Amino acid sequence: MKLLAGKTALITGAARGIGKAIALKFAAEGANIAFTDLVIDENGKATEAEITALGVKAKGYASNAADFAQTEDVVKLVKEEFGSVDILVNNAGITKDGLMLRMSEAQWDAVIAVNLKSAFNFIHACIPVMMRQRGGSIINMASVVGVHGNAGQANYAASKAGLIALAKSVGQEMGPKGIRANAIAPGFIDTAMTQQLSDKVREEWVSKIPLRRGGTVDDIANCAVFLASDMSSYISGQVIQVDGGMNM
Repeated sequence: MKLLAGKTALITGAARGIGKAIALKFAAEGANIAFTDLVIDENGKATEAEITALGVKAKGYASNAADFAQTEDVVKLVKEEFGSVDILVNNAGITKDGLMLRMSEAQWDAVIAVNLKSAFNFIHACIPVMMRQRGGSIINMASVVGVHGNAGQANYAASKAGLIALAKSVGQEMGPKGIRANAIAPGFIDTAMTQQLSDKVREEWVSKIPLRRGGTVDDIANCAVFLASDMSSYISGQVIQVDGGMNM
């Protein structure tokens, strides 16, 4: 029996990277997939085709996750076309790094809007749907820097810490309605972004990780499957650090 059979998952920022890995893993476990990205270009269409090839329904929606009105429209379309929203993964995110002394207001506002406000937007839109269903799982993609902070990433760390607190707060509010909310805090994950770092920087990162390797997108996706499925039916308001033990 597939862990997510018959469920519909809505994943933001999922045309590539970690979001795409989660979408594919969910689909392999039987979930129908609705996903968003700023634009649904060739990458988005390719992702849609890959998911559909796994035998489930899939559709990508072009949407600015930071836009409240667009989010309301997208969730309405997903409900109409898929029938339910059982799982919400708030994965959309950007970085605009810089030391606090030199960080501009625009850098701060952009990261908070895309990383944190987008999660508010989608949770706000999906909660009524999940309440009528008497259940649902919300997963916020945070980061270990949201737990421990990181120099040069005050905006990013603040947004990710906000996602953790948001999950805990929603979990408390919506628990009586059967809705769970949790956060995943990835550590050093091998993605296109981290592959651009120099070998020296990557080696320094890995040397600080007890498991002596960077994580993979599948490591994150596996955790997401657990939190989305009934295997975690008694888990809510938690943050799971998927970091190889880097921040014990």
